[in-house]
Amino acid sequence: MSDSGVEANTEFLMHTPLRVTSLQAPNADAGVAAVAGYLAGALGRPVAVVDQTDWQAREQRLDAGQIEFGWICGWPYVRKMRRRQPNLELLAAPAPAGERYAGRPIYFSDVVVRADSPYQTFADLRGASWGYNEPGSQSGYNITRYHLARLGLTWAFFGRVAATGAHEASLRELLAGRLAASAIDSTVLETEFASQPGLRDQVRIIAVLGPSPSPPWVAQTRLPATLRAQARAALVNMHSNPAGQAALAQARLARFAAVSDSDYDPIREMERASEHLTLSPDG
Repeated sequence: MSDSGVEANTEFLMHTPLRVTSLQAPNADAGVAAVAGYLAGALGRPVAVVDQTDWQAREQRLDAGQIEFGWICGWPYVRKMRRRQPNLELLAAPAPAGERYAGRPIYFSDVVVRADSPYQTFADLRGASWGYNEPGSQSGYNITRYHLARLGLTWAFFGRVAATGAHEASLRELLAGRLAASAIDSTVLETEFASQPGLRDQVRIIAVLGPSPSPPWVAQTRLPATLRAQARAALVNMHSNPAGQAALAQARLARFAAVSDSDYDPIREMERASEHLTLSPDG
Protein backbone atom coordinates (compact mmCIF):
# COMPACT_ATOMS: atom_id res chain seq x y z
CA MET A 1 0.00 0.00 0.00
CA SER A 2 1.28 3.49 -0.84
CA ASP A 3 2.01 6.07 1.85
CA SER A 4 -1.16 7.93 0.89
CA GLY A 5 -3.13 4.68 1.21
CA VAL A 6 -1.70 4.03 4.69
CA GLU A 7 -2.57 7.57 5.75
CA ALA A 8 -6.12 7.21 4.42
CA ASN A 9 -6.58 3.89 6.23
CA THR A 10 -5.21 5.34 9.46
CA GLU A 11 -7.53 8.32 9.13
CA PHE A 12 -10.49 5.97 8.60
CA LEU A 13 -9.61 3.89 11.65
CA MET A 14 -9.22 7.00 13.80
CA HIS A 15 -12.77 8.02 12.91
CA THR A 16 -14.30 4.55 13.27
CA PRO A 17 -16.13 4.42 16.61
CA LEU A 18 -14.76 2.18 19.29
CA ARG A 19 -17.61 0.10 20.69
CA VAL A 20 -18.22 -0.44 24.40
CA THR A 21 -20.88 -2.56 26.02
CA SER A 22 -22.04 -3.47 29.50
CA LEU A 23 -23.10 -6.87 30.78
CA GLN A 24 -24.25 -5.30 34.04
CA ALA A 25 -27.76 -4.59 35.26
CA PRO A 26 -29.73 -2.18 33.06
CA ASN A 27 -29.80 0.45 35.79
CA ALA A 28 -26.07 0.95 35.18
CA ASP A 29 -26.59 1.99 31.55
CA ALA A 30 -26.58 5.75 32.18
CA GLY A 31 -23.27 5.45 33.99
CA VAL A 32 -21.79 3.37 31.18
CA ALA A 33 -22.78 6.07 28.69
CA ALA A 34 -21.13 8.72 30.88
CA VAL A 35 -17.87 6.77 31.09
CA ALA A 36 -17.99 6.08 27.35
CA GLY A 37 -18.39 9.80 26.67
CA TYR A 38 -15.38 10.54 28.84
CA LEU A 39 -13.32 7.88 27.06
CA ALA A 40 -14.19 9.43 23.71
CA GLY A 41 -12.75 12.75 24.82
CA ALA A 42 -9.69 11.19 26.46
CA LEU A 43 -8.88 9.03 23.44
CA GLY A 44 -9.76 11.67 20.87
CA ARG A 45 -12.03 9.39 18.88
CA PRO A 46 -15.71 8.39 18.88
CA VAL A 47 -16.92 5.75 21.30
CA ALA A 48 -20.30 4.11 20.69
CA VAL A 49 -22.29 2.28 23.38
CA VAL A 50 -23.76 -1.03 22.22
CA ASP A 51 -26.96 -1.54 24.21
CA GLN A 52 -29.67 -2.27 21.65
CA THR A 53 -29.79 -6.04 22.27
CA ASP A 54 -29.99 -8.24 25.35
CA TRP A 55 -26.85 -8.81 27.37
CA GLN A 56 -26.42 -12.38 26.11
CA ALA A 57 -26.19 -11.16 22.50
CA ARG A 58 -23.77 -8.42 23.55
CA GLU A 59 -21.59 -10.96 25.33
CA GLN A 60 -21.49 -13.11 22.19
CA ARG A 61 -20.33 -10.10 20.18
CA LEU A 62 -17.69 -9.27 22.79
CA ASP A 63 -16.45 -12.88 22.74
CA ALA A 64 -16.36 -12.77 18.93
CA GLY A 65 -14.18 -9.65 18.98
CA GLN A 66 -16.90 -7.44 17.50
CA ILE A 67 -16.97 -5.03 20.47
CA GLU A 68 -13.74 -3.39 21.62
CA PHE A 69 -14.44 -2.67 25.30
CA GLY A 70 -16.72 -4.36 27.80
CA TRP A 71 -17.81 -4.14 31.42
CA ILE A 72 -18.27 -7.74 32.49
CA CYS A 73 -18.96 -9.69 35.68
CA GLY A 74 -15.94 -11.00 37.56
CA TRP A 75 -16.91 -14.67 37.37
CA PRO A 76 -17.36 -14.66 33.57
CA TYR A 77 -14.00 -12.85 33.37
CA VAL A 78 -12.39 -15.71 35.31
CA ARG A 79 -13.97 -18.28 33.01
CA LYS A 80 -12.96 -16.41 29.86
CA MET A 81 -9.34 -16.35 31.04
CA ARG A 82 -9.31 -20.17 30.92
CA ARG A 83 -9.51 -20.16 27.16
CA ARG A 84 -6.41 -21.33 25.36
CA GLN A 85 -5.99 -17.89 23.84
CA PRO A 86 -8.08 -15.32 25.73
CA ASN A 87 -9.08 -12.39 23.54
CA LEU A 88 -9.68 -9.99 26.44
CA GLU A 89 -7.43 -8.25 28.94
CA LEU A 90 -8.09 -6.15 32.01
CA LEU A 91 -8.29 -2.37 31.79
CA ALA A 92 -9.48 -1.30 35.25
CA ALA A 93 -12.17 -2.00 37.85
CA PRO A 94 -14.61 0.48 39.35
CA ALA A 95 -14.57 1.44 43.01
CA PRO A 96 -18.19 2.29 43.85
CA ALA A 97 -19.01 5.52 45.66
CA GLY A 98 -20.04 5.02 49.27
CA GLU A 99 -18.42 4.61 52.66
CA ARG A 100 -18.81 0.84 52.75
CA TYR A 101 -16.46 0.45 49.74
CA ALA A 102 -13.69 2.66 51.17
CA GLY A 103 -12.45 3.54 47.69
CA ARG A 104 -11.71 -0.12 46.87
CA PRO A 105 -12.73 -1.98 43.69
CA ILE A 106 -15.13 -4.30 45.53
CA TYR A 107 -18.85 -4.77 46.02
CA PHE A 108 -21.16 -6.88 48.14
CA SER A 109 -24.20 -9.11 47.73
CA ASP A 110 -26.95 -7.88 50.03
CA VAL A 111 -29.41 -10.55 51.13
CA VAL A 112 -32.79 -8.82 51.10
CA VAL A 113 -36.27 -9.76 52.30
CA ARG A 114 -39.51 -7.83 52.42
CA ALA A 115 -39.67 -5.34 55.27
CA ASP A 116 -42.74 -7.11 56.69
CA SER A 117 -41.24 -10.61 56.56
CA PRO A 118 -40.33 -12.52 59.75
CA TYR A 119 -36.77 -13.31 58.59
CA GLN A 120 -33.98 -11.67 60.57
CA THR A 121 -30.87 -13.68 59.62
CA PHE A 122 -29.70 -15.95 56.81
CA ALA A 123 -30.28 -18.96 59.07
CA ASP A 124 -33.96 -18.03 59.26
CA LEU A 125 -34.30 -18.71 55.52
CA ARG A 126 -34.28 -22.49 55.92
CA GLY A 127 -37.19 -23.80 53.86
CA ALA A 128 -37.92 -20.37 52.33
CA SER A 129 -38.08 -19.52 48.64
CA TRP A 130 -34.90 -18.04 47.18
CA GLY A 131 -34.32 -16.21 43.92
CA TYR A 132 -31.10 -15.58 42.02
CA ASN A 133 -30.61 -13.52 38.89
CA GLU A 134 -28.87 -16.05 36.63
CA PRO A 135 -26.44 -18.98 36.96
CA GLY A 136 -23.45 -17.13 35.49
CA SER A 137 -23.52 -14.38 38.09
CA GLN A 138 -20.96 -13.88 40.83
CA SER A 139 -23.18 -11.61 42.90
CA GLY A 140 -26.38 -13.64 42.70
CA TYR A 141 -25.31 -17.25 42.25
CA ASN A 142 -21.63 -18.09 42.76
CA ILE A 143 -21.27 -16.27 46.06
CA THR A 144 -24.55 -17.73 47.33
CA ARG A 145 -23.45 -21.30 46.73
CA TYR A 146 -20.07 -20.44 48.29
CA HIS A 147 -21.86 -19.18 51.39
CA LEU A 148 -23.92 -22.37 51.52
CA ALA A 149 -20.79 -24.50 51.12
CA ARG A 150 -19.03 -22.66 53.94
CA LEU A 151 -21.99 -23.44 56.19
CA GLY A 152 -21.98 -27.10 55.15
CA LEU A 153 -25.30 -26.66 53.35
CA THR A 154 -26.63 -27.31 49.86
CA TRP A 155 -29.35 -25.65 47.78
CA ALA A 156 -31.77 -27.94 49.66
CA PHE A 157 -31.46 -25.46 52.55
CA PHE A 158 -34.06 -23.41 50.68
CA GLY A 159 -37.56 -24.68 50.08
CA ARG A 160 -37.54 -23.48 46.45
CA VAL A 161 -34.88 -21.93 44.23
CA ALA A 162 -35.78 -19.92 41.13
CA ALA A 163 -33.82 -18.03 38.48
CA THR A 164 -35.42 -14.65 37.76
CA GLY A 165 -33.20 -13.39 34.92
CA ALA A 166 -32.01 -10.17 36.56
CA HIS A 167 -31.47 -8.56 39.95
CA GLU A 168 -34.25 -6.05 39.27
CA ALA A 169 -36.58 -8.98 38.48
CA SER A 170 -35.59 -10.64 41.76
CA LEU A 171 -36.61 -7.49 43.59
CA ARG A 172 -39.96 -7.41 41.79
CA GLU A 173 -40.63 -11.05 42.64
CA LEU A 174 -39.66 -10.38 46.25
CA LEU A 175 -42.00 -7.39 46.57
CA ALA A 176 -44.82 -9.37 44.94
CA GLY A 177 -44.43 -12.06 47.59
CA ARG A 178 -43.37 -14.77 45.17
CA LEU A 179 -39.88 -14.97 46.70
CA ALA A 180 -38.81 -14.75 50.31
CA ALA A 181 -35.23 -13.62 49.76
CA SER A 182 -32.48 -12.97 47.24
CA ALA A 183 -28.85 -11.84 47.11
CA ILE A 184 -28.69 -8.55 45.19
CA ASP A 185 -25.55 -6.81 43.89
CA SER A 186 -25.09 -3.96 46.36
CA THR A 187 -24.48 -1.39 43.63
CA VAL A 188 -27.65 -2.45 41.81
CA LEU A 189 -29.64 -2.21 45.04
CA GLU A 190 -28.25 1.23 45.88
CA THR A 191 -29.09 2.50 42.40
CA GLU A 192 -32.63 1.18 42.78
CA PHE A 193 -32.90 2.91 46.16
CA ALA A 194 -31.78 6.18 44.56
CA SER A 195 -34.29 5.94 41.70
CA GLN A 196 -37.17 4.60 43.83
CA PRO A 197 -36.95 6.28 47.26
CA GLY A 198 -39.87 4.29 48.65
CA LEU A 199 -38.13 0.99 47.97
CA ARG A 200 -35.81 1.41 50.94
CA ASP A 201 -38.81 1.10 53.27
CA GLN A 202 -40.12 -1.99 51.50
CA VAL A 203 -37.10 -4.27 51.93
CA ARG A 204 -34.61 -5.17 54.65
CA ILE A 205 -31.02 -6.39 54.37
CA ILE A 206 -30.56 -9.35 56.70
CA ALA A 207 -27.07 -10.49 55.63
CA VAL A 208 -24.16 -9.30 53.53
CA LEU A 209 -22.09 -11.70 51.42
CA GLY A 210 -18.65 -10.76 50.19
CA PRO A 211 -16.94 -8.61 49.28
CA SER A 212 -16.26 -9.71 45.72
CA PRO A 213 -13.80 -8.07 43.30
CA SER A 214 -15.57 -5.46 41.18
CA PRO A 215 -16.72 -6.38 37.67
CA PRO A 216 -13.82 -5.28 35.45
CA TRP A 217 -13.67 -3.23 32.26
CA VAL A 218 -11.84 -5.24 29.59
CA ALA A 219 -10.43 -4.63 26.13
CA GLN A 220 -9.87 -6.79 23.08
CA THR A 221 -6.27 -7.96 22.85
CA ARG A 222 -6.38 -7.34 19.07
CA LEU A 223 -6.41 -3.58 19.75
CA PRO A 224 -3.03 -1.84 19.45
CA ALA A 225 -1.12 -1.96 22.73
CA THR A 226 -0.84 1.83 22.74
CA LEU A 227 -4.62 2.22 22.50
CA ARG A 228 -5.18 -0.26 25.31
CA ALA A 229 -2.67 1.59 27.46
CA GLN A 230 -4.34 4.93 26.69
CA ALA A 231 -7.77 3.55 27.61
CA ARG A 232 -6.41 2.06 30.84
CA ALA A 233 -4.73 5.33 31.81
CA ALA A 234 -7.86 7.33 30.96
CA LEU A 235 -9.98 5.20 33.29
CA VAL A 236 -7.51 5.05 36.17
CA ASN A 237 -6.96 8.82 36.07
CA MET A 238 -10.62 9.84 35.64
CA HIS A 239 -10.98 11.03 39.21
CA SER A 240 -8.15 13.55 38.81
CA ASN A 241 -9.99 16.01 36.54
CA PRO A 242 -13.42 17.71 36.55
CA ALA A 243 -14.75 15.99 33.43
CA GLY A 244 -13.82 12.58 34.78
CA GLN A 245 -15.28 13.39 38.19
CA ALA A 246 -18.59 14.36 36.59
CA ALA A 247 -18.76 11.09 34.64
CA LEU A 248 -17.86 9.09 37.73
CA ALA A 249 -20.57 10.82 39.73
CA GLN A 250 -23.16 9.93 37.10
CA ALA A 251 -21.98 6.33 37.25
CA ARG A 252 -22.07 6.36 41.08
CA LEU A 253 -18.35 5.57 41.21
CA ALA A 254 -15.52 6.98 43.30
CA ARG A 255 -12.79 6.04 40.82
CA PHE A 256 -11.37 3.30 38.63
CA ALA A 257 -8.55 1.20 40.08
CA ALA A 258 -5.72 -0.59 38.32
CA VAL A 259 -6.18 -4.34 38.71
CA SER A 260 -4.34 -7.52 37.74
CA ASP A 261 -5.58 -11.02 37.02
CA SER A 262 -4.64 -12.19 40.54
CA ASP A 263 -7.13 -9.71 42.00
CA TYR A 264 -9.83 -12.11 40.77
CA ASP A 265 -8.38 -15.12 42.61
CA PRO A 266 -11.00 -14.75 45.39
CA ILE A 267 -13.67 -15.58 42.81
CA ARG A 268 -11.67 -18.59 41.67
CA GLU A 269 -11.44 -19.74 45.30
CA MET A 270 -15.20 -19.34 45.80
CA GLU A 271 -15.82 -21.36 42.65
CA ARG A 272 -13.48 -24.19 43.73
CA ALA A 273 -14.99 -24.35 47.21
CA SER A 274 -18.56 -24.63 45.96
CA GLU A 275 -18.39 -26.29 42.52
CA HIS A 276 -19.90 -29.45 43.98
CA LEU A 277 -23.20 -27.63 44.51
CA THR A 278 -25.64 -27.71 41.63
CA LEU A 279 -28.57 -25.58 40.60
CA SER A 280 -30.96 -28.22 41.88
CA PRO A 281 -32.61 -27.39 45.22
CA ASP A 282 -31.82 -31.00 46.12
CA GLY A 283 -28.10 -30.13 46.05
